[in-house]
Amino acid sequence: MITTRRQMLWATAAIATAIAVPMRALAQADEAIEAYTGGAEAGSEGITLTAPEIAENGNTVPIEVEAPGASEIAIYAAGNPVPDVGVFKFGALAASQLASTRIRLAGTQDVIAIAKMPDGTYLRAQQEVKVTIGGCGG
Repeated sequence: MITTRRQMLWATAAIATAIAVPMRALAQADEAIEAYTGGAEAGSEGITLTAPEIAENGNTVPIEVEAPGASEIAIYAAGNPVPDVGVFKFGALAASQLASTRIRLAGTQDVIAIAKMPDGTYLRAQQEVKVTIGGCGG
């Protein structure tokens, strides 16, 4: 079969689009995290993110984040069209700083948790979740 120039252009455009869409979603997650932290570096000790390694269905993926002493925990799904999942705030009388929820994931991607500590520092945990059936129309 002979490939025409038009077919080659369409194939190139399709490949470029397939590469650019996840990169844009990842860039949106990075921008959202930078806006939340104000560009501050985040440590990794003292925060625990629990998520399944493989999720059969992206519509309902259980996650849990624990960061003892945190005043806030923010959760991001790096590959979703809108990466912000939620922010959990804890008061002075909170028994524990634990957030547990179910989120929707568009496909295989990283789930990122950022904990804001009372002294203004941030902690970060990240885990890849492989999704077999996407939850955002995929």
